[in-house]
Amino acid sequence: MSRLDSSPENPLPLRRISQALAEWIGRLGEVWVEGQVAQFVQRPGVPTCFLTLRDTDANLSIQVTCHRSVLQEPLAEGARVVLRARPDFYAERGTLSLRATEIRQVGLGEMLARIERLKKVLAAEGLFAAHRKLRLPFLPHTIGLITGRASAAERDVVENTRRRLPGAIFAIENTATQGNAAVSEMVAALHRLDAHPDVDLIVIARGGGSVEDLLPFSNEALLRAVSSLRTPVVSAIGHETDQPLLDLVADLAVSTPTDAAKRIVPDLQAELAHVAEFRTRLRASVHRRLDTEEQLIAGLPERLRQGVSRLISAGEDECERSVTRMRSRLANMLQLAEADNAQLLARVVSLSPQAVLNRGYAVLWNTDGALVRAASDVSADELLQVRVAQGEFGVTVAAYPVPTDSRL
Repeated sequence: MSRLDSSPENPLPLRRISQALAEWIGRLGEVWVEGQVAQFVQRPGVPTCFLTLRDTDANLSIQVTCHRSVLQEPLAEGARVVLRARPDFYAERGTLSLRATEIRQVGLGEMLARIERLKKVLAAEGLFAAHRKLRLPFLPHTIGLITGRASAAERDVVENTRRRLPGAIFAIENTATQGNAAVSEMVAALHRLDAHPDVDLIVIARGGGSVEDLLPFSNEALLRAVSSLRTPVVSAIGHETDQPLLDLVADLAVSTPTDAAKRIVPDLQAELAHVAEFRTRLRASVHRRLDTEEQLIAGLPERLRQGVSRLISAGEDECERSVTRMRSRLANMLQLAEADNAQLLARVVSLSPQAVLNRGYAVLWNTDGALVRAASDVSADELLQVRVAQGEFGVTVAAYPVPTDSRL
C-alpha cells in the first residue's frame, strides 16, 4: 500500500482514510492472541458470540466475535484464552475488532508450565542470585506498603508492625492484587514508592488465595520492576504450597503479612530488654575490672620493690662485668705501651751522645762554653774541657805542627 498523499489544500475525505485503514489491517492476516475474557455474551438463537478480550498485564481490551461453532466449551468471565483471529476494521463506525476462528482455554496446568519456563529464564539472567539481594534497614524511616484497599493484609502488617514499634510510619499504596489491572497498578505503585525520599523499605502484601488469584505475583513485568528498584522489597504473600516468583526476586520473602511485621522492624520492648541486659553485663564487667585493678594496685609496692631489687642486682652484675672488662683492657694496653716504650728507649739510647762517647769519642768546649768543632776554634795554651764516656777533665792546647795527611 502506497503512502496517501494529502495537504491542507487537498485533504482526503474521512471515508478514504477509513478504507485505507481497513485495507492495511486486513493485510495482517490471522494472528494468535492471548488474553483474559472480561465479558462474554451469547444470545439465544443468534449464531454469533461476542466477548471482550482484555490484556493480562495492561489496561487494554478489544472486542472479539466468533461463530457459535468455534466454542468447544462455554467461556466464563475471567478465563484465560488463546485464540486465532483476523483483525477487522469497520470503516463505517471506525472500530477495530477481532474475528476469531479458533479459541482455546488456558488451563491451570498450562499456566503453571508458563510460570516454570519464566522461572528458568529469570534464574538464567541472575534475578534470583543472592548477591542481588539488598539488605533491609534495621530501623526503617518510612515503610512503603502495597496491598489491597481495606484488606486484612494491610491491617495485619500495619497493626502488628506498630505493636512491635509504636509510631512506625507507613506510605500505603492501595492497588488491585488480582485481576487484569493488578500488575500495572502494582508496578506504578512500586515506582512511586521507590522515588519517595523517605521510603527505605517496600512491602508487597496479600492474603492467601488460589493459584489463579496469585498469578499477578508471578508476572514478568512485576518481577523485573522489583529487581530494578533501589529500595529493598519484602514479599508477604499468604500463598499456599505454590510459591509465586515474587518470593524469589524480592530481597526477603515471608510466609504471611503478619510474619512481615516481625521481620521489617525490631520489637521495641525486646530491644529495651536487650539494652537493660547489656547495661547490667557492662556494669558487672566494669566492677570486675575495677576489682582486678584494685588487687593489682594493692600488690604494686611489693612488685615495685622486687622489680627495683632485680634491676639493682642486674646493674651490679653488669658493673662488675664492666670493671673486669675495663681492667683486662687496661692491662693489655699497659703491656702494649711498655713494649712500645722499651723499643723507643732502645732507639733513643742508640742515637744519644752518650752512645757516641761510649764508642771512644770525646766532646771539647772552651771556657766560654762553646763547643770545639774545628782546630781553628782553639789556640795554643788554651784551656779546654774534655768529656769522655766516663767523666770529664781539662787539657791545655799544645802548639805543634799537624801533619797534612794526618788521620784519626
